[in-house]
Amino acid sequence: MLAQLFCLKNVTYLFLIVLALGGCSDKEDQYTDRKVEDLYNMAMDHFDTKSYAKAARAFAEVERQHPYSNWALKAQLMSAYCYYEAKKYEESIEGFNLFIQLHPGHTEVAYAYYMLGLCHYEQIPIIERDQKPAESSLKAFQEVINRFPTSVYAKDAKFKIDLVYDHLAGKEMSVGRYYQSQGAHLAAINRFKEVISRYQTTSHAPESLHRLVECYLALGLKAEAQSTAAVLGHNFPNSDWYKDSYALVQKHTSSTAAAVSPPK
Repeated sequence: MLAQLFCLKNVTYLFLIVLALGGCSDKEDQYTDRKVEDLYNMAMDHFDTKSYAKAARAFAEVERQHPYSNWALKAQLMSAYCYYEAKKYEESIEGFNLFIQLHPGHTEVAYAYYMLGLCHYEQIPIIERDQKPAESSLKAFQEVINRFPTSVYAKDAKFKIDLVYDHLAGKEMSVGRYYQSQGAHLAAINRFKEVISRYQTTSHAPESLHRLVECYLALGLKAEAQSTAAVLGHNFPNSDWYKDSYALVQKHTSSTAAAVSPPK
């Protein structure tokens, strides 16, 4: 009986220790009022050691305790950036959006828009999934280009837009190829036309034209196949896609030479 009571006492004691430790953990990021320089330096210490989540909370505390100080705006941006480094994208997006809303005329708004685009860009999923992050990144990067064309962020924003467009075109091509493989040629045509109309400068444009040629021929639309192959030959005369399209049109029609030039 005494042994059982002793064991029970030990279990209770251990349980109380766990509770106490848990309480300490919860209070780890509770900050007392401190000088703005001390808070900012503490945040930078976390940043320098790559403890980005802690740094983000510490920078937020600078802005919370000293909202009218000269450090507040920089701390707000640093907090959002640290959340980005910690891959806590929702918190980072919220921080940069708040900065834009509160300080629309600030010189760092271009940076905030660029970082918004980057947060969405780094969440772009594989082509089989929903592409909302891609669309959101395009919107933010386009804001950088439209509103701040001479900023240091504009060039990379344009580069990222090209990559996003290529990704979205790849999504359309993937769906179009699936429809084509299932014999749903009209549905496939709509997807391939979307690539031509919205993403004509991407690397997927030559293939989309070739797939259109294939679909038109599968439906017996020889004139449409010829005109599409002609467009492909005019814009991408040296591509393998044009060589394949030319061979297909030549095989299915008797007036190839009049409509489609041979590959170079």
